[in-house]
Amino acid sequence: MNQSERREYLIHYLLTEHAEYDGVEIPKDAAGQKTLLRALFNVRMPQRVTGEFLRIQNDYLQEEIRQKGITDYKNLSELQPDLYLWQGDISTLKCGAIVNAANSQMLGCFRPNHACIDNCIHTFSGIQLRKACYEIMQKQGHEESTGTAKITSAYNLPCDYVLHTVGPIVSGELTKMHEDLLASCYLSCLELAEQNKITSIAFCCISTGVFRFPNERAAEIAVQTVKEYKVRTDNEIKVIFNVFKDIDLEIYRRILQ
Repeated sequence: MNQSERREYLIHYLLTEHAEYDGVEIPKDAAGQKTLLRALFNVRMPQRVTGEFLRIQNDYLQEEIRQKGITDYKNLSELQPDLYLWQGDISTLKCGAIVNAANSQMLGCFRPNHACIDNCIHTFSGIQLRKACYEIMQKQGHEESTGTAKITSAYNLPCDYVLHTVGPIVSGELTKMHEDLLASCYLSCLELAEQNKITSIAFCCISTGVFRFPNERAAEIAVQTVKEYKVRTDNEIKVIFNVFKDIDLEIYRRILQ
C-alpha cells in the first residue's frame, strides 16, 4: 500500500464504525482526506480495532512523520550544560520522552483538527495512545490532578515515551498557587523520567496556550525548576525546551543565553 491507499483504508474503516457517518463524502484531494482522517482520529472513543487497522495506521503515521522530518535532539547545540532550545513540531522530535500538556481527563483533545499540542501528539501517536490513557484513568478512578504526570509509550512517534501533565488554568490574576502548580508539572515529569531511566526529555510550554499562563513567567519557572532539580539530584538528564511560537523562542533564548 502507498500512503494514499493507507489513508483511504483508514478513513473507510473509521467511517463504518458509526452509522451516523453514513453518507459522509470523502474528499478526492490528499489535503482534504488528511483533514478528515485527523478529525476521525480526534473524535474516536478508546475502543478496540483489528490488527490490520493498527498495522496500516502505524505504517501511515510513521511515514507521515518521516515526511515532516524527524529531528534528533543529539544534533542540537546546548545553550547551557544539558539544556537545549528547539523550535518545531514536538511530534517529530527524537528523544527519550516528550511532555504533553494534557487536560484532567487525560484522553487527548476531542476537538476535530484543533491546533493544540494534545491534539497533535494523540493524532500522530495513533489511536493506541488514547486507549492507553483511558486504561490508566480507569484504574486510577478519578481525573488527573494539576501538577502531576503520567507516562505512556509514544507508539508511532520518534520519541520513546510521552509524559502527560496537567498544567494550571489561569483565570484572572496570576497567583503563587498557579506558579507552584506549574513548577510541580516540571518536577513531576523529571521525577517520572528518572524513575523510568529516561535520559532526555523535551518540555513543551505547559499552560501557556488556552490555559493562559503568562509566557515569560512560565519560561522562568520552567528553567528554574529544571536547573534546581538537576543540581539537587545530580541528574545528567538532557532537557530540551521545545517552543512553537516566535515569542516563546525569544523568551527562552534570552533566559538561557
